[in-house]
Amino acid sequence: MLKKIINFTIALLVSSLLIFIIFDWLIMPIYIRKGNSVVVMNLQGKDVRKALKQLEFEGFKGEIFDTLYTSKFDPETIIDQYPVSGSKVKRGRTVRLKVAQQEKMLIVPNLVGQSRRSAEISLQQIGLNIDTVYTEYNPDYQKGTVAWQFPKFGNQIKKGYGLQLTISMGLPPDFFQVPQLYGLSLNNAKKQLANAKFSLGKVSYQQNEDLIPYTVLDQSIKPGTVLDESTKINLVVSILDLQDIFDKLQSEK
Repeated sequence: MLKKIINFTIALLVSSLLIFIIFDWLIMPIYIRKGNSVVVMNLQGKDVRKALKQLEFEGFKGEIFDTLYTSKFDPETIIDQYPVSGSKVKRGRTVRLKVAQQEKMLIVPNLVGQSRRSAEISLQQIGLNIDTVYTEYNPDYQKGTVAWQFPKFGNQIKKGYGLQLTISMGLPPDFFQVPQLYGLSLNNAKKQLANAKFSLGKVSYQQNEDLIPYTVLDQSIKPGTVLDESTKINLVVSILDLQDIFDKLQSEK
């Protein structure tokens, strides 16, 4: 009786071992298609078109899932992949690729004449910023406005980069800038001269029927001229009739 039990136990163990071997070496490989698993090749640094062809040749599907705009890698090259190289996967698996592209270039806007705050907003809206700010006295631009920029208007620059700006501090101290007087009445011209710390010089008269009498037609120093000391500004003023001036001068004697 004991012998039969021993023989039965041995037979059961042998049968179990055979079933395990058959399952492990035959059934499981068929179930998981072990014979179709292949190693994923390394595609990093390769041209994306060549990489896609190589994947197709090896029985994979290639898919571009992300793009990085950068100058660190050549455009149209693979910089990352999933599954990673060396992985064992089934044929027909999709390999996702991350591709490098040339950095986007932006056209530099014209900021000269804008206030610093306005220039800053304009740059932020297109993905640029202010890198360095200088200041200088500049009679050609109002205080607080951009008098110079680099890169210049129309140049191309990479997104995220900054510009150098020079902000005008206006007229230098102890300097005098000649105001624009043409078209003003004589009384308003006198006020403008006083505000700019100039004085009225000689007034000449010229007959002109198209303008209101006593309108400034010309001035002796060009508007915008910067001087290091105050001086007198001569004016030419319109009148309707030269005889009126003659009569006026006679009455003042």
